[in-house]
Amino acid sequence: MARQARRREKLRWSKLYTFSCIRPPVLLDPEISPPLQGPGFSRVVYCNQPRVHRKKPFRYPTNYISTTKYNAITFFPKALFEQFRRVANIYFLLAAILSLTPVAPFSAVSMIAPLCFVVGLSMAKEALEDWRRFVQDMKVNNRKVNIHKGGGSFGYKPWQKIRVGDVVKVEKDQFFPADLLLLSSSYEDGICYVETMNLDGETNLKVKRCLEATLSLEDDKAFQDFSAIIRCEDPNPNLYSFVGNFEYDQLVFALDPSQILLRDSKLRNTSYVFGVAIFTGHDSKVMQNATSSPSKRSRIEKKMDQIIYILFTLLVVISLISSIGFAVKTKYGMPEWWYMQPGNTTNLYDPTQPALSGIFHLVTALILYGYLLPISLYVSIELVKVLQAMFINQDIQMYDEEIGKPAQARTSNLNEELGQVDTILSDKTGTLTCNQMDFLKCSIAGVSYGVGSSEVEIAAAKLMASEMTNGQGRLSGNQNPWESGAFRNSEIELESGVTCKIDKARKSTVKGFSFEDNRLLDGNWTAEINADVILMFFRVLALCHTAIPEPNEETGSFNYESESPDEGAFLVAAREFGFEFCKRTQSSVFLRERYPSSEPVTREFKVLNILEFSSKRKRMSVILSDEEGQILLLCKGADSIIFERLSKNGRMYEGETSKHLNEYGEAGLRTLALAYRKLEESEYSSWNAEFVKAKTAIGPEREALLENMADLMEKDLTLVGATGVEDKLQKGVPQCIDKLAQAGLKIWVLTGDKMETAINIGFACSLLRQGMKQICISTLTPDPLAQDTKKVVKESVSLQITNALQMIKLEKDPHAAFALIIDGKTLSYALEDDLRYDFLSLAVDCASVICCRVSPKQKAMVTRLVKEGTGRTTLAIGDGANDVGMIQEADIGVGISGVEGMQAVMASDFSIAQFRFLERLLVVHGHWCYKRIAQMICYFFYKNIAFGLTLFYFEAYTGFSGQSVYDDWYMLLFNVILTSLPVISLGVFEQDVSSDVCLQFPALYQQGPKNLFFDWYRILGWMANGIYSSLVIFFLSINVFYDQAFREGGQTADMAAVGTTMFTCIIWAVNMQIALIMSHFTWIQHLFVWGSVATWYLFLAGYGALSPLYSRNAYRILAEALAPAPIYWAATLLVTAACNLPYLTHISFQRLINPLDHHVIQEIKYFGKDVEDRHMWTRERSKARQETKIGFTARVDAKIRLLRSKLHKKYSSLGPFSSSS
Repeated sequence: MARQARRREKLRWSKLYTFSCIRPPVLLDPEISPPLQGPGFSRVVYCNQPRVHRKKPFRYPTNYISTTKYNAITFFPKALFEQFRRVANIYFLLAAILSLTPVAPFSAVSMIAPLCFVVGLSMAKEALEDWRRFVQDMKVNNRKVNIHKGGGSFGYKPWQKIRVGDVVKVEKDQFFPADLLLLSSSYEDGICYVETMNLDGETNLKVKRCLEATLSLEDDKAFQDFSAIIRCEDPNPNLYSFVGNFEYDQLVFALDPSQILLRDSKLRNTSYVFGVAIFTGHDSKVMQNATSSPSKRSRIEKKMDQIIYILFTLLVVISLISSIGFAVKTKYGMPEWWYMQPGNTTNLYDPTQPALSGIFHLVTALILYGYLLPISLYVSIELVKVLQAMFINQDIQMYDEEIGKPAQARTSNLNEELGQVDTILSDKTGTLTCNQMDFLKCSIAGVSYGVGSSEVEIAAAKLMASEMTNGQGRLSGNQNPWESGAFRNSEIELESGVTCKIDKARKSTVKGFSFEDNRLLDGNWTAEINADVILMFFRVLALCHTAIPEPNEETGSFNYESESPDEGAFLVAAREFGFEFCKRTQSSVFLRERYPSSEPVTREFKVLNILEFSSKRKRMSVILSDEEGQILLLCKGADSIIFERLSKNGRMYEGETSKHLNEYGEAGLRTLALAYRKLEESEYSSWNAEFVKAKTAIGPEREALLENMADLMEKDLTLVGATGVEDKLQKGVPQCIDKLAQAGLKIWVLTGDKMETAINIGFACSLLRQGMKQICISTLTPDPLAQDTKKVVKESVSLQITNALQMIKLEKDPHAAFALIIDGKTLSYALEDDLRYDFLSLAVDCASVICCRVSPKQKAMVTRLVKEGTGRTTLAIGDGANDVGMIQEADIGVGISGVEGMQAVMASDFSIAQFRFLERLLVVHGHWCYKRIAQMICYFFYKNIAFGLTLFYFEAYTGFSGQSVYDDWYMLLFNVILTSLPVISLGVFEQDVSSDVCLQFPALYQQGPKNLFFDWYRILGWMANGIYSSLVIFFLSINVFYDQAFREGGQTADMAAVGTTMFTCIIWAVNMQIALIMSHFTWIQHLFVWGSVATWYLFLAGYGALSPLYSRNAYRILAEALAPAPIYWAATLLVTAACNLPYLTHISFQRLINPLDHHVIQEIKYFGKDVEDRHMWTRERSKARQETKIGFTARVDAKIRLLRSKLHKKYSSLGPFSSSS
């Protein structure tokens, strides 16, 4: 099979490529060149001898990887540490220990059992979530790969079995399992194509080439006696560098990054490669870029700790008051209380040692008033968060039918954080884009072709038509142009005369080709005036590339394996236009041309040279000879690069083409200019002779020589046209970004892709737009004679940042928008300690930020800077292994569970199938979860303060005796049963507005980032409400029953009757309070709230029916004592009304005088105004969006301002004529 593949792929690309893989073998003299050694260069790899590395001094790690937080050994101590980071749990642990002493007012079981339950439940949840990460890890670790077993025999083993030194055979479209040194490939000259999208986000393929010395290792048997030694750098996170030596056949060869295949990149367009493992497992560069799984806590949970501190302080204060009061009573009152037998006491109440008695009573009080710190709060929150996560997982609106994956809350600890996000940091490739290019428009000979519209144009035109139809704004006189019929057609004219159809979205039948224009299709172009230029345009499309055609048996056509998706789209377009690239040999390419002749003709073009694309050159050229012997240079590249290389006679169409390029860019398309040059044979021969000398030169100047030779050839070009290719965004991405921007979220794009691509995507997503001022921070090439190059570059970056800050500060136009664009090299300086906060200040002042060519480590560093520098909640979203660092560093990490690897998902807190689902995850679920958890916690503290302080009041009322007014069973059931289900229903089902309204009014989301429902004003307000309620409950109940006849016989109430009545009032008051809080009722809420009240009466009746041995003072208390007494029911009604009256007054006053956004929307929906008065509903919707300078809405607003300005000028100029007539 290997031999057959090698025969099929006899393409010696090394004779064609100029920059990527033609490297003369670097042979080092071992006697002259010192071996790599010392710090940072200590790694030694014995190839094909993996067992050597298991022993000292090597002990290199296996290829097993883990992204879990725990393992079998560390789970118990680390999980316990996580639980006792919660200060309330520390208090309950101390209380549980003290409950074992005689001073405890309750039994030890009643304190220890709840603590064990709470901590155990939380640890079980942590274990379950980490188990899911472990399962994902094992899926990766158990992938199969071909490994040399010895004797020239290969066999499949799991990835985790690979050791350093193993020879591995990787086949087409497989991921590399470790960092490998390329030994040979299925191509004769040992090159291979690698897709690194998982590492750096780039979609174009990289060319790798092995050393000439290992080309002979061409099949399995060749490795029977293979041995070599690699000495290289130690493991490090730098993806773009590698330094090492290769000792083979008593010779030493230098290694560089062009021979290294990194883990998680993918083999493309190559049948197989052989490689030897250099770095495995966590030593590999991609794992070096990963950070350890962090322990994340939400801001609400951290703030809850501060509330616990306040309540603990309150607990200590009232306990001190109680103990001091007890000590005073013990000293002065105890000797007179003969019935207490003061002569026969213990240290717990000894009149001779009141201070010691007070200390013992302090411990008793700390445990007794522990109801101020609700241990059940943590259980309830854990349960609520798990149920919230289940709703997120089961949301059908976030289910992707194409790949069959739902949204998944991989951890439920951060649900409420989703509602407080301030900044989103997003990857580009695979996250915003789906890496599919569509040929949409082209400009040939100064004529623009293609009447279809990009997604950007369609959505922008729809918004503009909507704005115009709504008739907002009157310009002059009695005439309102916005309400006229001129703008209500199915087409709308955008800037520069581009007409956009908005009837319906286009449906492309050919993948990669969405072109619509009959002037060029079906051979109609032959009737055009410039048919010869159009012919050359199509040939440039079909010939200027490095792709390989593969027959498609199903369609009878060809699939193209190209270095970039752009090339694939060009070849598909050329085929649809009638110029099908059908065959490539070592020296020729073949086109099947259907036009201009009547019958298809196959033409051969001999390939002489390829000057391939690089991010530095920004262009690509091929030199070939046609069937008539004419030598042609065909070139495509960035318009700025091509235009400066045009000849005087080749600029005929430059003006019109430049205009079309600007229009295509505004439409969010990727653009390239196409040109050609005819060469004389003598001119080419002399150039080629010099070119061959440059290619074979040895030394550092070789690359510069090649650049100069390429420049000599790529000049005096003739422009033929330009292309507009749409980088297909994932479905719904522009709309999602627009909605998130309206919700007030800032969006940064961090990509490993080159700057031009990132800028194009910025336009496509409306993160950038025409008129937005771009601030490009870059590193200028320093003077080579400068003494301190790094210092010069750093000063340059600092100056650029300072100037940009000053420019923004001096800007007067309120509608002006700035975009910051910076590359990875510059970012390395901007992230240094003395510049990082200046850079952050500049970035925060800009409407959008795009960071290009950034490494995974830099993504994490930028995320950390934003998180720590702004103090706001950050969310990072990505789909590849290169995004793991920033996903883990951000407050919330979201992984895209797309078609590529699952590394990002494994490291994430939430996973979604497509970027567009982020809108619903944040604007709907985030908003709901934040308000639910915030209101739930505030209510929990309210009810526990209201309940717990009544114990203190009664103790003070009874001489600080430590006596509880309530039966032990009442106190046990208060948080567990009688008030737990209503608060859980609040945390799970509460909706201030429906999901549709959340999406229609995105500004509602800002209630989370502004923390309106969990700020100190609201927290202290609820605490004050709890204190007020406790005072009302206690003193009203005591005063009502104090000296009133309670029963028919004239008896007054005893402590059991008073305590039960007070408890009834508490149950009614807190359940009525939660009913007033709820905005959204279902039968579940009604059942839980009113069912809890009913449960109290059922319990009281059942408990009283038990034998007095069990029910004690509560024997038949409801049936015989309380129920027949009207004062019991009257007191309940009076206390419940008095407790809830202040909240009812407050909320009524707020809704009337100063309503919040959701109050207004609730009333509109309740009175049906959204149906009766659509104009008012639309107006409210337009107001309910944050002012933003990015997104479709901002783009359309800018267009409308421009059109209004033009129309205003037009009508102003017509004013005198209209008045005179």
